[in-house]
Order: sequence, then structure tokens, then C-alpha cells
Amino acid sequence: MKFNYQARDQKGELKKGFVVADTSAKAEQLLTNNGLIIISMAVEKENILSKFDTLFHRVSYKDLVIFSRQLATLVAARVPIIQGLRILQAQVSSKGLVSVIQNLIAGVEGGQSLSLAMSRHPEVFGNVYISLVKSGEAAGTVSDSLNYLADQLEKDYDLRSKVKAAVTYPGFVMSALLVVGVLMFKFVLPSLVEVLKEQEAELPIISKWLIAFTDFFDVYWWVVLLIMFGTALLVRWYVVSPAGRLMWDGLKVKLPVLGPVLKKIYMARFARNLSTLVAGGIPIIQAIRIVADVVNNAVYREILLITAEQVTNGKSISDSLSKFEEFPPMVTQMVRVGEQTAELDTILTKLAGFYEREVDAQISTLSSLLEPIIMVILGCAVGLLVAGVLLPIYNLASSVG
Repeated sequence: MKFNYQARDQKGELKKGFVVADTSAKAEQLLTNNGLIIISMAVEKENILSKFDTLFHRVSYKDLVIFSRQLATLVAARVPIIQGLRILQAQVSSKGLVSVIQNLIAGVEGGQSLSLAMSRHPEVFGNVYISLVKSGEAAGTVSDSLNYLADQLEKDYDLRSKVKAAVTYPGFVMSALLVVGVLMFKFVLPSLVEVLKEQEAELPIISKWLIAFTDFFDVYWWVVLLIMFGTALLVRWYVVSPAGRLMWDGLKVKLPVLGPVLKKIYMARFARNLSTLVAGGIPIIQAIRIVADVVNNAVYREILLITAEQVTNGKSISDSLSKFEEFPPMVTQMVRVGEQTAELDTILTKLAGFYEREVDAQISTLSSLLEPIIMVILGCAVGLLVAGVLLPIYNLASSVG
């Protein structure tokens, strides 16, 4: 939600603007953390047109990586924040990012810190990004924070690109297979099925099923498509619900082939982001809670929130994580070493690098295995078609001849 506010800074000057947060309490906390004394705050009514504008002008992850690297370079060269943002605004081609930079400039010119201005765009920057920029502002090392963020974003972007490349080809093939199947059942198979119906001989059971479905699909094809579309929407609705998300995320890590890869991705994401936050000076409990939202898995989110609560009560991170089978023993042991040697960020960085290399190797293996798997699926589909339609027709032609 967007909250418009009026507040005074530590010098007593009046500040106006807006902040984005889930609740009014979080919005108040965000403003207070930035040294503002709130005079008034109200929820801004949502604009449908702005929602469509956000939908069609999203900021891509690649744009964010480039923006972070360029801004870090400008700040390191002692270019003022506002001037640096204006330089980037003139260079950026993404309409969504241009709009975000314009809002950042307006916020900073209005007296807001860069982190507070960024918090108005949580869908772009995220909790880790905002927290590290805020930490850099407090320590006077914004350029270091931005450089560190750019490094981590580039590594995360590289991992995302490899995963995306691995699933693009099979996704395209399966989509094409679905489209071809619909076209065949609507325009090709009805004519062949008529030939089968004219046979007096007993047809195989697979041919009978194929005839029945073809007849139904030829008349009620819209019902089949509607059921498929409705089922997809229903599954989507359930998966985005809290209970459905928890069930689906738990199922993903237990899948035979993809499960181990996904678990390593979550471990790499956990280690990389926690290392980034700890190195940036974020308190450990706050860092764990931020990482809980960044891992992007409801099961691991619950585990990390429980861990944060136990750490608050005096327990170590490694002891808390060791109770959960979702975290491999190697992870908990490495975290324990980091806690004992006071080098948690260094150990986590090495752990993240290890899992990223493991994911890279497994994705390469998975990519090479997907092609024969897809060929087997296509072969089964062709085999069913041959067994159900072409073989009876061939037998009929042979008997006539």
C-alpha cells in the first residue's frame, strides 16, 4: 500500500512524500527509522491505470544489475546522489526504470534518504537491497554497499539465467506439443476416425478410447479448453494462497529430479543473501528475517522465522537450523564454524560459492538429460497415435489387398 505523509526531520523542516509498505505500522516504522517525526499519514487510493502501467513497464533483473553497477561507479567517483541519478535517467532505455529513477530523484530532493526513496519501490529493490543501502548511509559507505550489491546481483542473475535457459527449451517443446495435439484432435483425427468406424472388425481398446475422445473433442472442444484453463486458474489460485504455497513449496524440494537442484538453489540463495547482509552490518536477527522473505520458498521461510525467534532467545543459528532436515548437515556445520570463528559472512560466502557451482553442474547435466526425456515423451505420443489409428487402418488395407 502507498501512504502519503507529512513529517519533520531532525532539523524541524517539513517533509512531504509517500512510502510503500504492507501496513501502516510498517510505514510508520520505516519513516521513524529514517529520522522523521510523523505529523500525518494516510493511505492513497489505488489507481487502476497505475496498476496497468506497472504491469507493462516492469523493471527487469538485468536492468537492476546494470543500474546498481553504474550508480556504484558514480558514487565512488564522488558524484552527488541526485546528479548520479539524473545521469542514469538520461542513459536508461527501460521506461519502468526511468519512472523509478524519477521518483528516487524527487524523494532525495525532498529530503529523503536514498534508502527511504527506494523503499517506495519494494517490487524493484527488495528488502536486502534497501537494508544494505541504509546500512551504507549510516556508515558513510554507500558506494561500497552499492558495489557489493552489484556483485551479488550479478551472481544471482547469472544463476537465474542458467536456470531459465535450462527450462526454456522443454517448456517450448511441451507447449508446441499441446498446440499440435489440439489441432490434430480438431482437424486431422476426425477424418481418420470415420475410417475406423466403418470397420466391421473389433478395434483395439486404445482405438475405441481415441474415437470416443475425438468425437467428444470435435463437438465440445471449447469445453475441454475451458476445463483446462479453469483447472490452471484454480491451481494457480490455490498455489498463491498461504496453505497452497506451503504445500507446493514443500512438494518442489521432494521431486525426484528437480528437488535436489531446487534445494541447492535455496541453499545458495540463503547463504549468499545472509552473507551480504552480515557483511553490510545488518543485525543478525534482522538479517535472518529479511532472508526468510528472499529465499522465495514458504517452507524455508517458516524455518528461518523460527530460527530468528530462537536466536532472539539466545540460541545459536546452527543449533536452530540443525533441527530441520531441509538444511543439510554441511550447511549447519559451516554456519557453526562461522559463529565460532566470528567469520560468518566469509564462511557463508564460501558456502554460497560451493552451492552455486553444484547448481551449475547439475543444471548442465539436467539440460543434457531433458532432450532424451522429451524425445521419449514425443515417441510415446506418436506411438499411441500409431497404435490407435494408423495400425487399424493399415490392417484394413492389408486385409482388403
